[in-house]
Amino acid sequence: MQLDDRDRRILMLLQQDSRISNADLAEAVGMSASALWRRVRALEEGGVITRYGAVVDPGAMGLDFEAIVHVHLTRHDPDGIVAFIRAIETAPEVQECYATTGQADYHLRVLCPDLAAYNVFLERFLFRLPAVASAQTNVVLRTIKRNRPVTI
Repeated sequence: MQLDDRDRRILMLLQQDSRISNADLAEAVGMSASALWRRVRALEEGGVITRYGAVVDPGAMGLDFEAIVHVHLTRHDPDGIVAFIRAIETAPEVQECYATTGQADYHLRVLCPDLAAYNVFLERFLFRLPAVASAQTNVVLRTIKRNRPVTI
């Protein structure tokens, strides 16, 4: 899908406030409300906009422990990888998971109430997955940048 400057402006404004009214968004980008509605609908149907949601502060929800976990697999057979991915998708502690190049096979962003809960996550979940050989934890001390709008 080819995006023009108006599309980019619409996307920026929706990322800043997904609850903005159609009328306010149309006014901000200089379009009629009906033309804007069609444009947003095309962005949704084209897969550019994948969902709408609220940005939540984990600390306000009692999730004060955050870590980046570098996971190394024991084997790379397709069944083991599929089982690992399915398990990770079900773990509420895992906020994000990336398959990457480099020393680790996967990188997880994990949120827990505290260190004890993280230890339970490791012992009762992650280390019980057959494909997992080891995991290295980097505790997040301070968040510098998160949930920034995608700009083009």
